[in-house]
Amino acid sequence: MTQVQDITSPMSAMEKRATVSLASIYALRMLGLFMLLPVMSLFTEQMPGSTPTLVGLTMGIYGLTQAVLQIPFGLLSDKFKRKTVIIVGLVLFVIGSVVAALAQDIYEVLLGRALQGCGAISAAVMALLADLTQEVHRTKAMATIGASIAVSFGVAITLGPIIAEYFGISGIFWMIAFLAAMAILVMQFIVPNPEKISVHREAEYIPSQFSSVITNPELLRLNYGIFALHLILMASFVVVPLQLRDAGLSSGHHWWVYLPVLVTSMAMIIPFVIIAEKKRRMKPVFLGAILLILVANLGLGFFHGQLTGLIVCLWVFFCGFNLLEATLPSLISKTAPGDLKGTAMGIYSSAQFIGAFLGGAAGGWLYGHYGVVSVFWFSVVIAVSWLLIAVFMSPPRYVANLLLSLRGIDPANSQSFYEELLAIAGVEEVSLYFEEQSAYLKVDNQILDKQELSRFLSKW
Repeated sequence: MTQVQDITSPMSAMEKRATVSLASIYALRMLGLFMLLPVMSLFTEQMPGSTPTLVGLTMGIYGLTQAVLQIPFGLLSDKFKRKTVIIVGLVLFVIGSVVAALAQDIYEVLLGRALQGCGAISAAVMALLADLTQEVHRTKAMATIGASIAVSFGVAITLGPIIAEYFGISGIFWMIAFLAAMAILVMQFIVPNPEKISVHREAEYIPSQFSSVITNPELLRLNYGIFALHLILMASFVVVPLQLRDAGLSSGHHWWVYLPVLVTSMAMIIPFVIIAEKKRRMKPVFLGAILLILVANLGLGFFHGQLTGLIVCLWVFFCGFNLLEATLPSLISKTAPGDLKGTAMGIYSSAQFIGAFLGGAAGGWLYGHYGVVSVFWFSVVIAVSWLLIAVFMSPPRYVANLLLSLRGIDPANSQSFYEELLAIAGVEEVSLYFEEQSAYLKVDNQILDKQELSRFLSKW
């Protein structure tokens, strides 16, 4: 009989500990990074050697090294101890933060930011999470990490201006180094040790699957989407903090804008997330969110010198941004076959980081050569291109990923197991990998009878 666990069972204590501790590592690391977003251009423009182009490059360079190294770090974690690889990445992150904190000119900050990006642990953390959770709980665990990132973004973008007001940009880098050091302690002493390292196609990049993912037109549209979103975000924040200051709001009070804007915009999107997922209106909600990004940047271009106009446009921007940050990963999960999800997410993350790099670099260059308005018009052009690409996307399948263990099932019975499993109502796609003892399913949760599925599994 198969050893597949009860698909309706709760997480074990060890799984909860692994999920919470790894989510805290993500949150501690991202909290520090996001604190820089609303203040870096304000403080680095005063440093020796600073130019708008170098300020933008300093903001974005982290994304370049992160994009280059995140997949190699994940692959290295398959060959060596995952916790060791993650700790090495966090140490690099600490070193980069200290270099930036001690920087005397813009070039040293640039070097520190590049070193921060070398601590590309995201893929390795996800692989470790997969090692520490049962198949049927893995999606829930990954969603917890996603939520931790969202919360850290809101907290950090509010705290950044406050900390910078009292301690300067170096104070934020010291805070980042401290948070990363805390993450190392959590990894070493709180995160459980996996019994064994395994390959998890739903959580890891698989090199042999690259061509299957990169040639999928629907996934390419979504990859362009996350690329465009973070390009626009980084380009905009090269100049938005400067515009708030020039409109009369001192840098230490910028949180007066960011806190209410983020809280109210996040509350505003909740009904639309429900409509997208529960009412199955994902595509129109998604297109509407892109349109908000476009409108917000048009508004920023017209009202960049007026504080009230800036605040309203930022609110519109974050309504769209938060909604897209919630729906894009969901669309990737729905679109990618279950056994390609890890590879799809790896390429998706790389596109995100490349977008952040190019956004910072382009935003700084445009601001230095053509002024603040050019940055927003550039963002409008990118948003229009994204909207045109997204209009032709196929409506997503409203399916979820479900993983099952194949331990105890004789591979000789694979055909009959596959056919009977696929015949269960709500099961739309099945991929079996007996060498990994895993089954990757796409299921419609509105139709799937989990009790029937459990009864089926108990026969094997």
